[in-house]
Amino acid sequence: MKTHLTVLLTLGLSLGLHAPQMAQAAGPIPEATSAARSAQRQQEVRQVRPDNYDLRQHPPSDWQFWRNLLWTTAIVEPQEAFVADGMTQLLALTTQSNLSSTQKQVLDMAMTIGNQLYLSNPDFYVSIGQQFNQTLAQSPDPYWVAMALSALSKGNSTPEQRQQWSDRVRQRFPNWANDVYLNSTLKEVEAIDQPVALPPLTDLLNSTIAPNPSSNQAIMYVFCRPDRGVLCQTVLKDGKGNFVRENEQLWSVPLLLRSLHNLSSVFTRGQTPQGIYRIEGITPQPDTDYFRAFGLFSLVNLYIPFETSGKLPNTLTAYQSLLPASWRNYFPIQQTYWAGKGDRDSFRIHGTGESPAFFSSNARHASGNWNPSIGCLSALELYDETGRLQQADMPKILGALRAIGGQNFTGYLVVVDVPGDNTPVSLAEIEAAISNVATTQPSNSF
Repeated sequence: MKTHLTVLLTLGLSLGLHAPQMAQAAGPIPEATSAARSAQRQQEVRQVRPDNYDLRQHPPSDWQFWRNLLWTTAIVEPQEAFVADGMTQLLALTTQSNLSSTQKQVLDMAMTIGNQLYLSNPDFYVSIGQQFNQTLAQSPDPYWVAMALSALSKGNSTPEQRQQWSDRVRQRFPNWANDVYLNSTLKEVEAIDQPVALPPLTDLLNSTIAPNPSSNQAIMYVFCRPDRGVLCQTVLKDGKGNFVRENEQLWSVPLLLRSLHNLSSVFTRGQTPQGIYRIEGITPQPDTDYFRAFGLFSLVNLYIPFETSGKLPNTLTAYQSLLPASWRNYFPIQQTYWAGKGDRDSFRIHGTGESPAFFSSNARHASGNWNPSIGCLSALELYDETGRLQQADMPKILGALRAIGGQNFTGYLVVVDVPGDNTPVSLAEIEAAISNVATTQPSNSF
């Protein structure tokens, strides 16, 4: 069956079939049926019980156990006192030294999930916030200190508290400017109270990243709101620098760039960073074993600086040179550079086979039909109760990129957060920025 599905998908994309046509050809996906999804959710919920969060029964040296339980905690986001107590006890270990490599691995993930729980409900998870304060004051690990500072600053905090926490970090780590996590986090915290103005979008849209304008390399722009629970708007330039249009309107696809864990972009599994990515073809959807994570269609490969398989520069000056002059010193657009220096990698554009009801956090956001990722760009993919595909945007994305660059397409992607209310960036906003371009060129269309 797996081979049969792969052949159908490849044939469907090459023939330009729409997703519903392909789903009809491939038939229902067993993992997408209502019964399978309900069973999957209940399996996770059953793991949330007091004995599982008891460190006496489950010491933090048991990586396999804690990896599974912490992932369950991220999915369910339980509002239970025993979860708060267990997580707080676990996070208290971040102030200790001489931890084993396995314990550090567990605590890395515990800090990630602790950040998610705390920011989901700072009042309920106040004990986690208190422990973050202890981590900030006592932990010898700059990664954990930076994560604690980030979580506390984004929770229920005042400008005075944020300044005090930042000063304490600088005092404890005199070489903070040379640490990618501390440096990035301190700048983000400073921007909460002293925001930096967004440079002109017109300058960004009028610039080119590709060194050879006739190289048939696409440039995809993804405009988001600072609240990543709001859908992002995607537009596209062809290899000649023309904006792609359909029926005289900008080609566009909504994407969700929200990390499940609500972490800042410099941290592993954090928000999708702003900045420049290199597009390098696709990764075929492996098989139905990976359906829930990646959906039914191929994934678009994205690379950031410092990835060995990518082609973006590894010096900040060279990275900045890819941007128009007005954007080069705008720190948020450098996030992909600093994320790469902090060892993040493996970004993709992909759909998702998960049920929208699988992640509890979806209920807090208007984009509830879209599932979060752990750093990737998520495209809509919806199935009915029988497991048949009803709607999907990956075929549109793959088709547009192939129309510009062929089967082995390449190009660039730029993510930008645009200030505004909690509604998606409109095409009218983008059109207004394009219309201000001094040398408007004819638009391409499909």
